[in-house]
Amino acid sequence: MKSVEDPELGINIVDLGLLYGVNQDDEGNVVLDMTLTSMGCPLTEKILDDSRAALEPLEGVKGVDINWVWDPPWTPDSMTEEGKFMMKVMGYG
Repeated sequence: MKSVEDPELGINIVDLGLLYGVNQDDEGNVVLDMTLTSMGCPLTEKILDDSRAALEPLEGVKGVDINWVWDPPWTPDSMTEEGKFMMKVMGYG
């Protein structure tokens, strides 16, 4: 999932701390529990499309969907150390 980037920040969703969980059922359907840096993000479809492009080619994956999670909300503390470093390099905080 590190190939999927937040389109506004250009940092992958894993290092941003947006990905809360990944679940796959017996039929191969994958559901990503994810959040966004803000509830009003207009790019949810882009993130879904990129997530599908990353996962659907994998053996055993039949489909991908996202369960948007707003509680707990995203905070910068959710980021990995690599994500925090990338934000600093880009001039954020």
